[in-house]
Amino acid sequence: VQLQASGGGLVQAGGSLSLSCAASGGTFSMNTMGWFRQAPGKEREFVAAISRNSASTYYHGSVKGRFTISRDNAKNALYLQMNSLKPEDTAVYYCAAKYVTSYTNIYYRSRSYDFWGRGTQVTVSS
Repeated sequence: VQLQASGGGLVQAGGSLSLSCAASGGTFSMNTMGWFRQAPGKEREFVAAISRNSASTYYHGSVKGRFTISRDNAKNALYLQMNSLKPEDTAVYYCAAKYVTSYTNIYYRSRSYDFWGRGTQVTVSS
């Protein structure tokens, strides 16, 4: 599976951005999906994950209630709606895929994922 994230940009604190991740070259619906981010000088961290059938989602505590992960299997697309953005959300955001047979399993460890896309930069100014 090839992944390409897009939708990043510069936004003021309190604003919103919507990220997209386009998948190709595989069966998107057979993958659980996740968003991760990496700020300068920091390790990559988990942001959100969604199961194959969208029945299960999981968020890092720092984004819960502000970010929403979703997917459209018919369009081979993953999304991350980010509201009430804070300067500490500034990072490169990556989408990732893991082939699974379970419809509902999700994963939050980066090492669990098999495929990664190029990131998209999100910068939140104060």
